[in-house]
Amino acid sequence: MKPSLIRIDNRLVHGQILEAWVPFIGASHIVIVSDEVVGDLFREAVIRMVVPQQIETHIYGIEEFSRGLTYKKYLEETSIILFDSIDDLLRACRLDFEFKALNIGNVHTNNGVYHPTPSISLSEDNVKGLLSLTDSGIKIELRCVPRDRPVDFLRAAKKFGNSKKSRK
Repeated sequence: MKPSLIRIDNRLVHGQILEAWVPFIGASHIVIVSDEVVGDLFREAVIRMVVPQQIETHIYGIEEFSRGLTYKKYLEETSIILFDSIDDLLRACRLDFEFKALNIGNVHTNNGVYHPTPSISLSEDNVKGLLSLTDSGIKIELRCVPRDRPVDFLRAAKKFGNSKKSRK
């Protein structure tokens, strides 16, 4: 059994998830962790409509997912756990969500100052928050789809730090 995929992607469920990541890891569950989606009947319905019936779909608010043992059962299954922002994932971590590896596929921020890949735009606060995760032992890769070469976040962040120094 392959490990679950913890992913940040502001699009949540879309073609790359369903056509590339689900078969790549053999996912039996897709878990959406978002305070904006949980309770939004329209968005929940759309997500449930696009996910194939043989894949269980679960939608949680950040606190409900992160506290207690809720998230642990999905780490034991082969699941894709999706957050739509770095801030949401960091909040989940502060609420005791524990994991070993993170995939970042698509993130855009209005105040993005660093673009390590074409699909990722990070603010300085995003970089600091992600660095705090690597400091705690979490491996972070930047990759849209399985066939892409993964970019190691820590290496990319070092380049960002060096480019900031050269601009001063």
